[in-house]
Amino acid sequence: MVDLDQLVEDAKRDFAHAKDSVSLEDAKAKYLGKSGLLTEMLKGLGKLEVELRKTEGARINIARAQVESALQDKRNALAEASLQSKLSQEAIDVSLPGRGRGVGSLHPVMRTWQRIEEIFNSIGFEVAEGPEIENDWFNFTALNSPENHPARSMQDTFYIDGQDTLGKQLLLRTHTSPMQIRFASNKVKEYLAQHGNLDHFPEIRVIAPGRTYRVDSDATHSPMFHQVEGLWIGRDVTFASLKGIYTNFLKAFFENNELNLRFRPSYFPFTEPSAEIDVAFPSGKLAGRWLEISGSGQVHPTVIRNMGLDPEEFIGFAFGSGLERLTMLRYGVDDLRLFFENDTRFLSQFPA
Repeated sequence: MVDLDQLVEDAKRDFAHAKDSVSLEDAKAKYLGKSGLLTEMLKGLGKLEVELRKTEGARINIARAQVESALQDKRNALAEASLQSKLSQEAIDVSLPGRGRGVGSLHPVMRTWQRIEEIFNSIGFEVAEGPEIENDWFNFTALNSPENHPARSMQDTFYIDGQDTLGKQLLLRTHTSPMQIRFASNKVKEYLAQHGNLDHFPEIRVIAPGRTYRVDSDATHSPMFHQVEGLWIGRDVTFASLKGIYTNFLKAFFENNELNLRFRPSYFPFTEPSAEIDVAFPSGKLAGRWLEISGSGQVHPTVIRNMGLDPEEFIGFAFGSGLERLTMLRYGVDDLRLFFENDTRFLSQFPA
């Protein structure tokens, strides 16, 4: 007769010596496997007499239960040891300094956009917004550039298949001037709806920053670029007002009161007279050079009329500047394409 107590002790010893789950399962097979010691003993009960079979069966089942209990205890111990090992490897030393995340910053062109809005807001200018997909009327015709006008060839653009609800040709806007027309005409309509006439219509002061699109790409031009255009319409707004406003703006923007400006006669279909604005810096690598920075002029009577105003009563000025151009001059950037390549080596030079 087999000593079951000794068999249980042998099983507990073998389980205790198992270093991992694989060796533990090997030890289990010795006692509880298909050919294990206890399994073979249970198979042999059929050869015994009935009374002896009951007695031995009970003893063997008790021993089997003890072996299974020891096996489960060892399994739990191995699982706990594995968990503790994993936790110790992943432990966090809370006394160590934290790992800070990288701090982002505004794109240099967006810095310029914000700075311009702040400067013009401080002198009473509103900020207009408008669609980047524009129709032919607002982008060209309302700005005194009717179909087949030579000035349109200066702004070759991206046309879009189809028309708007009014049957107008659609395109990606070539400048932000359409926002001025939309803003001014809406102001006129709202005022007329409330007052019935324009006898006391207030001045319009607005800037229109935004993305614009033209078929052009090189070191100083991009198919998509940013502009800001300004508009001041009133009953007594002169070219001198334009010169004063824009001169003060540039001095504030570049933080340099020694800037020199000049206004050169030019041509734009939506202003008359028109002028290019050049700036000269008193020092630095650009010192002594005149740099074109903006187009400007008094708003053409036809454009005033398309806003819903009488050009015999209302007059004003407009200007337009490229945000990339202003940004390049402010930060000394030589190649426009750097603004669109998303190279962190370049962008990291403009910290928050």
